[in-house]
This record gives sequence, structure tokens and C-alpha cells, in this order.
Amino acid sequence: MTPSETLTGGCQCGAIRFGTKLVGVGSICHCRMCQKAFGSFFGPLVTTHDGHWTRGQPKWFQSSNAARRAFCGECGTPLAYETRFGLEFAIGAFDEPEKVAPEIQVNTGDKLAFFDRLTALPLRENPDEWREFMAGIHSNQHPDHDTEDWPPREQQP
Repeated sequence: MTPSETLTGGCQCGAIRFGTKLVGVGSICHCRMCQKAFGSFFGPLVTTHDGHWTRGQPKWFQSSNAARRAFCGECGTPLAYETRFGLEFAIGAFDEPEKVAPEIQVNTGDKLAFFDRLTALPLRENPDEWREFMAGIHSNQHPDHDTEDWPPREQQP
């Protein structure tokens, strides 16, 4: 990432978009609140020093006395985490998440016991039937770049 580059992202449906130029270190948080908020094994987050919403406004859930979490009220995508220390965006919500890849793990006291073994799981190739199914899917997901409006006029009700 170059210093003048704006990183963008947003939710799955496109109702909420964000931008930032100044990010800190990407992390994966193992705390139980992040596990629940992301519905996953951890919460992937990156600190932003100038993050702002460029389309729509998220809904917020006060997950503790010290933090609140932003999500899209339309599609439910987890978007951010905010404390008195600042705003962090969800890494997977960035249009180019590779540019803010996690560099550290935090709150490992709640790390799930199987986490460190995940990359050793066997790989299974999809059978032909599944590949055909996947090839026929038309995604209604917002593309990984900013758009003037969303959904496109031909998709609007």
C-alpha cells in the first residue's frame, strides 16, 4: 500500500461503503466477542486512523462497556469495531484484503483449541456436480470496488 492510496471496502449487499488511507497493523482477535460477532473462529481487524463511511451508515451493537461493533443493517456483514482507541475495519470487508493482511494475533486466551491445526486439514476436491453448481451461480454481491449506486438499476425492485 502506498501512503496516498485510499483503501475501500464495504458490506456484501453494497448498502455500506468505507474508505481509509491510514491503517495500522492487521490482527486476528481470538476473544469470544469477536468469535461471536464474526460467526467464526476469530475476528480479522485492522486499525484505521482516518476511516470514514462513504455510502450509508452502519448499525451499531454495544458489545461491551468498552466497545461497539458496526454491521450492515441490510445484509448483516460485520464491518467494524470501535473503542476509545479508535476504529478498526473488518479485513474481509476490504475490496483488496491482501493489502491489510493480519500480522499479529491478539487475545489468545480464548483461542479455540483446534485453530493451530486448521492449515493441516486435508483438502477435498469438489466433485463435478459441485463444480457445475458453482459455475451456474450468479452473485448478487456488491463488486470489490466503489460504484455510483447499488444495486444496479436493472436489479432494483
